[in-house]
Amino acid sequence: MGSRPYQRYEGSCHCGAVRFEIETDFPELTMCDCSICRRYGTLWGYFEQPEVVVDAAPGALQEYAWGRKSLAFVRCGHCGCVTHWRPLAGRKSLRMGVNLRLFEPEQIGPVRIRQLDGAVTEDFIGEYGPV
Repeated sequence: MGSRPYQRYEGSCHCGAVRFEIETDFPELTMCDCSICRRYGTLWGYFEQPEVVVDAAPGALQEYAWGRKSLAFVRCGHCGCVTHWRPLAGRKSLRMGVNLRLFEPEQIGPVRIRQLDGAVTEDFIGEYGPV
């Protein structure tokens, strides 16, 4: 929530081949129900790309893009964890999504989780939290 000071957060995929460092606050997270996010079971935190350090072992990152191909969903090629998404060419924003389920819950603390109807309206339809 906006009142907490920025901290350094570290997370990783299950095998540790993909690691993240984010120095920020987690004002809110997003649970999306689009056809891919609900299958992945992700909990997205949105950040500007310069806020996120991704450290991956050589050859560990695999990408998947579908539909309009405006985003690439990235996973660890070793353990299969979905780690983040990044914008593809033609997308104006530098915003990326990081799967915060890869971080220890104690690091994130109580935070609001917004529910996104990514399947139909692209509107936020509810919220939980702080949890």
